[in-house]
Amino acid sequence: MQYSQKVLDHFMHPHNVGKMENPDAVATEGSPACGDQVTVFLKINENSHVIEDVRFLSYGCASNIATASIVTDLAKGKSLEEAKKISWRDAMEALDGLPPVKVHCSVLAADTLQTAISNYEISHGLKEVPNFSKATIEEELKKIIYPKVGEDIISLKMVKYIGFTDGEVLIDLNMMSFDQYRDNVAEEIREHLEKYPEVKEIKINFP
Repeated sequence: MQYSQKVLDHFMHPHNVGKMENPDAVATEGSPACGDQVTVFLKINENSHVIEDVRFLSYGCASNIATASIVTDLAKGKSLEEAKKISWRDAMEALDGLPPVKVHCSVLAADTLQTAISNYEISHGLKEVPNFSKATIEEELKKIIYPKVGEDIISLKMVKYIGFTDGEVLIDLNMMSFDQYRDNVAEEIREHLEKYPEVKEIKINFP
């Protein structure tokens, strides 16, 4: 697997790594059971809403550590509004790219940062807790990367239908039985949606 020099540098010498004492916001995404997990801590100026310090803890591969390192670099010194625009594509570009099968690591790092920002805003009355809906499911599916090409399954039009009724999520995927990544994608979907208390059951259908 070919990594850029920047990925290797951030893996060998990660920036902003370590637990933060008394953070203003914290978020954890992913799961060690599934291979990758990131925790992001934020110290935010209450008046200017500038991220004065950001730290992370990571469990996972070289790409997971490198993307968490670069995402925290990108966030430090930014206002909350600026930091909310940091995407997984920004992390990819800053690292001079990732192998397609590792793109999900940049999604995890960026997603954890965004969750930490959201947690801060909710706790400080800057926004309300969003209602769970089909739109929430679609936003989560945009974070699911098809490993073969390194793009999300929504952009690739691999999702044919999204339904949500009485706690049951129904997703129809356009992935054939011979697709070697089908089980990986289904597992990622479950991991992203099971964290919501509104979700009681997840059904994923294939052709």
